[in-house]
This record gives sequence, C-alpha cells and structure tokens, in this order.
Amino acid sequence: MIVTAIALFISAIVGASFLLVGKSKEETMDHSSGTTQDEGKFNSWVDKEAPDFTLTSYDGKQISLRDYRGKKVVLFFTEGAMCYPSCWNQIAAFGKDSAFNSEDTVTLNIMVDTQNEWKKAVSKMPELAPATVLLDTSKNISRDYGVLSLPSSMHKGQYPGHTYLILDRDGIVRFVLDDPQMATRNDQLKAELKKIS
Repeated sequence: MIVTAIALFISAIVGASFLLVGKSKEETMDHSSGTTQDEGKFNSWVDKEAPDFTLTSYDGKQISLRDYRGKKVVLFFTEGAMCYPSCWNQIAAFGKDSAFNSEDTVTLNIMVDTQNEWKKAVSKMPELAPATVLLDTSKNISRDYGVLSLPSSMHKGQYPGHTYLILDRDGIVRFVLDDPQMATRNDQLKAELKKIS
C-alpha cells in the first residue's frame, strides 16, 4: 500500500514536470509566425534605441555603449572561445579591417566567456588580440538583446551564436542579422554601414 502510494506520488511529479517543460517551450514559441520569443525580441530592435550597457573588456576596462554616441557601432554577439573557427575568424577579421575600427565606427564583440577562457583563445590565435572583446559573464546583456536562443546559437539559452546589430550615431538600431551559416560578413556589414550618414 505504501509502495503503491509512493509510486503514484512519483508518477504525479514526473507527469507534472513534463507538462511544465512542454508549457515552457510553448510559451517561448509564437505559433502564428513560427519564431521564438528571442527572435521576435531581437528583430524588434530595428529603429529603436539599443539598450545601454556597461561591460568589462578582455583587457580590464569598463566600456559603456553610451560612450560611443556620435559613432556608428557594430555589436557582434558571439559564442566566443568555444566557437572555433567561425567566430574567431569573424573577430579577427574585424580586428584587422580599419572600416570597423576608425574615428567613425567601432566594433564591440560580446561574449559570455570569462577573461581566462578568452585568454586561452588569444594565445592560440594572436590575431584575436586587436579586437575589442566585452565579457557578458552574467548573460544579462545577451538576454536583454534577445540573442541567446536565436537560430545561430548552438547552445540555446546558454550562449549567443553569430549575431550582429548596427547602431547609428544616436544609438538607434538600423540593421540586425542572425547568421546560422556563421560566415565572415565584413563586406555585407560595410555595405550596411555606408547606408548610415
């Protein structure tokens, strides 16, 4: 009798867990459009002011988005150290292309890695060193921008994937791109930057 009661209790808990997990997945999907809440949130930033943030850079500086008002800003949310070679190649390409690092334009690479994790990546690929890398270890900024569960993310809800936003001089988002192909997109992004006066 006691064994049967315990078995029924465990079955009820397991059943409830499956219902809750199923409901959670349903709540994050917009069935009419087939997109997740993160995709809707991410795409909704176009023509809106980008949320301000302050993060610590790989080299230990405090960097705020508002510091770059008056410049065009490329934000690259990336899976970081675990995303070799795709993300590393894009970050290195940004670092050596003056179109993304000038008096007019700045590129901020945002990842959820720790300083030590990214240090290991830089030691393996020194070409990464010139890039401005910001460490979103709490994932709060990635969450605010809605980039943790986009199609490019290989670890949904845990890491950004390969995602870009371009901001104008007033901090307004003018272009967004989530790239599941994880290509190096310098030419496409330069074309978008040229559209901003």
